[in-house]
Parts: sequence; structure tokens; C-alpha cells
Amino acid sequence: MVNLEWYRTFKAVYQTGSLTAASKMLFISQPNVSQHLSALEAHIGKQLFERKPKLVPTDYGKLFYTQVVEPLEKLENVEADFRYFCITKQLPNIHIGAVKEYFQAVVAKRISEVPANIIIEFGLTKDLLRRLQKGDLDFLIATQLIEEKNIIYEPILREQFLIVSHPDLDTKPFKNSLKKKSLDEAESWLLKQPWFAYSSDLPVIRRFWLENFRKRPAIKPQFIIPDMQTILQAISCGNGLTITADYMVKEGIKKGELKEVWRGNIPASNTLYLAYDNTRMATDRVKIVRDLLQL
Repeated sequence: MVNLEWYRTFKAVYQTGSLTAASKMLFISQPNVSQHLSALEAHIGKQLFERKPKLVPTDYGKLFYTQVVEPLEKLENVEADFRYFCITKQLPNIHIGAVKEYFQAVVAKRISEVPANIIIEFGLTKDLLRRLQKGDLDFLIATQLIEEKNIIYEPILREQFLIVSHPDLDTKPFKNSLKKKSLDEAESWLLKQPWFAYSSDLPVIRRFWLENFRKRPAIKPQFIIPDMQTILQAISCGNGLTITADYMVKEGIKKGELKEVWRGNIPASNTLYLAYDNTRMATDRVKIVRDLLQL
């Protein structure tokens, strides 16, 4: 395999016309320059310079130079920029696993203000927790508290779930049923509507139903989409119901793009946590993430 240093040596020799000058430019010995050049010529099978009192590039050497000089200079610029960035900025690298919906709705608008290099990875809490334990992640925004050795959980947000719809949906029959305290009638109206769900096992819908109707929901979602932002966009443009966290629909309801249908007689809620391993996470990094989440 060709060595990148051979190309850099070739470029230096071509531009200086001298092994000695090239060695000074590259801060290596003259024998090393000669060795690099010979190795490159042997690798490509062509003579690149005529060995005269001053090295003169052959026609193939000239052609080869035009092919390699631009990508080499780009690479050198990248190297120089990265070195400057590391020296002047010295920003810490922080790898965060997150609930996609919470990140999009709450954190994304503040991310550019963070004094760190941030890498975000989306996924389910149980999967991301394994990566946190292995050290692949520094922090985790978790939807549940799972007791593990050395893992600290700090509450971030208490999310409350509610049913939302398109703003033009006629919900008067449902509201009248609630006024009459006829939960069976209210449930019947809900079951007649088209439903959107995040997954086929209906975790949030099932929890909401158990809290308010004391039974599992007899819902077969018409649409299953594993992205709540997409679900809310679809509902705002059409029809249907879903159950989601209040922080995700606050702006949409305010703008008239969505309608709050019901929060339930018994609110269904959940706590989001910031999780990290307190045995290996530096205090300054914890502060950066806390500030990002405004804890």
C-alpha cells in the first residue's frame, strides 16, 4: 500500500527541485527523502525525476504532479484547520443519546449555544442505556428510570399526555359525553375515530386508557408511524387522533394547527431523566449538559 508521506515528499521535491531543500521543508533527513521518492517510483513503475545536478521532473512526473497536488493541498488545509481548531477552541466532545421527539421539540433550538462538540444519537432508552454502560455514550436523555450500578438519574421534565386532533374536528359529541359523565359513550366516540400510533403495541395510548377507562384500548390504529413529529404533521394537515406529550403540541395548539381534545380525568404522565455514569463523567461536562437542558 502506498504511503501518503511518499506523495508529500514528491510534492516537496517537485516544488523545490532539491532533495536537501525538500528535507528541510518536511523536517526529515535527506536519505529519508531519497528513500520516499525511490519507493514511490517503484510503486507506480515510472521515473518521476531525472537525477541531474538539479532534479528535473520527467513528463510523467509533471503529469503525476498535476494529478496529486490539489488533493494533497486540500488534505493539508484540513489538517491545518483541525490543528488550529483544537488549539484555539479546545471544546470537549460530548456524545448524547436522546429521545428523538424531546430533542427535536425542546433541545434542538438551544444546541448551537453549547460550548462543546456535540454528537447526538437517537434510539430507545433500553438500547441507549446499554451504550451508556459500555462507555459509547456520555449522557442519555431517558424516558424511564432503570436502576443500574453507578448510573445517576436527574429529572428533566414531567411530561403529561393528551389526545390531540385536527383543529376542525367536531368534538362536541365527545365533550357532551364527558359532561354527562358517560365514559362509555365518550370512549365509543373515540374508538370511531381514525387513530395514529407510534408503534403497534400502543404503549402511550394503552397507559392513557388504563388510567381513564380502567381497561385496555380496543384500538386498531389506521396509521403506525415511528416518528411523532410526522404523526402530528399528518394530523394537522388531515384528520385523526393521537396521544402525545404536552410539550410536543404546545406550539401547534397555540398556532391553531392542532386541537387539544382531552387530557383525561386522571392525567397520564411520565418523567424524562438525564442519565450518566458518575464514576467517569467530569463535572464540567455534566454542567454543560445541564445548562443545555436548563436544569
